[in-house]
Amino acid sequence: MSTEQLTAILAQRVMGWRVGPDRFLMDKRQWLPRWRFQPTERVEDAYRLLERAAPQEFNMDRDQDGRFWVKVCIAGAAGEARESPQAWAITLAIARALGIEVDK
Repeated sequence: MSTEQLTAILAQRVMGWRVGPDRFLMDKRQWLPRWRFQPTERVEDAYRLLERAAPQEFNMDRDQDGRFWVKVCIAGAAGEARESPQAWAITLAIARALGIEVDK
């Protein structure tokens, strides 16, 4: 699965947006170009996704190699990731908690 596909799935399932070919349709008929929401690359967007996912539990740490360890629990399901970019670690943990299979 590409990061673009993952972003589209998370935009639908977590953010509640509809997905168009080059944009997301948000509440009140507002739209957002796809390039402006990239939770796998931009930490601000990853935290926006995390906030909307409203996890019951969220833990994050960083190991000596600089990789981030993230664990989230959403609706009783846990997801973990240990990745170098912080945004990718957060997004991947959320996806795993939602049961989304992500090839890395």
